[in-house]
Amino acid sequence: MNVIVSNKNQGLLNNLDIDVIKSVNGEFTADEIISTFSNFFFNRMFLDITAIKNYDDISNIQKLSMGLEMEKVILLLDNSLMNNNNYLSQLISMGIYNFAKDKESLMYLYNHPNTYKDVAHIHQLNINQEAEQESSGNRRSRFFRKDDEPQFHPTKTAKVIGFKNVTNGAGATTLIYMLKKMLSEKDYVVAIEVNKNDFGFFNEKDMYSVNRTNLPAAINKFGNANMILVDLNNSNCENACDEVIYLLEPSTIKLNKLMLINKNIFDKLTDKKIVLNKSLLSLKDVSDFEFESRAKIAFNMPPLNDRIDNSDKLEEFISKLEL
Repeated sequence: MNVIVSNKNQGLLNNLDIDVIKSVNGEFTADEIISTFSNFFFNRMFLDITAIKNYDDISNIQKLSMGLEMEKVILLLDNSLMNNNNYLSQLISMGIYNFAKDKESLMYLYNHPNTYKDVAHIHQLNINQEAEQESSGNRRSRFFRKDDEPQFHPTKTAKVIGFKNVTNGAGATTLIYMLKKMLSEKDYVVAIEVNKNDFGFFNEKDMYSVNRTNLPAAINKFGNANMILVDLNNSNCENACDEVIYLLEPSTIKLNKLMLINKNIFDKLTDKKIVLNKSLLSLKDVSDFEFESRAKIAFNMPPLNDRIDNSDKLEEFISKLEL
């Protein structure tokens, strides 16, 4: 089912040939939209740009990109924004690829969502994210820009480990933060997140945010690290990693939502490293889960408190997965 957030274009959006589970109309702050829909299950959101208060301030769109799964959102823009490549480039740098200006384009994206390849011709790579950096205050995380002049490392030593949430909010970002913080006590470890800027909230050094196109350059730049941990988010950049860990939060509601969206997901995860994260399952529960899903679980990680020392469990995780 789908949701509609409309304002000036309410008539256009209400005439779409889609099933709607929730529709709201008016002007809302980015925080209000996030609080309403961040934990609301939907297939697609049709979002009228005029429904976002101060939408011309790109930082408000950035807030949405950090609080919602933007791969599920289709933005309805006005003609002035659709013709503004600077604005569109900033959207693309946040991982927002689905935007349209009329009913036909909206329905096309509904049935054929864009990937980066579909919008790469619009993306101006010299557009950097200085505005986002400035808005992040004293955060140590920053965007890696094209003009950072990545160095070439012909003998790359870094092992690149990707983390991918399979169920929504399975905890890749926080798990990477805890692993990076522990490993950095002995080794040079870098963390990179793709198409988001959540790392800034941790106030930890050597944690960087990049857009999808700059990931290879960022990996190359830090090729002399002992390990690079990559939060892949929705980037489909698994090939950039030496190996990828797929995270599942095995609560009933998360798994049922996952199976509703993709009932063949475990066929696609055959021979992958699957980790149950934030898991309260017992050993018997895990065994039953493996039998029912026909999937091999590499590790069963319980909920961790990121304010305390979790070294014992994290070291067991690293050892078991041979990282």
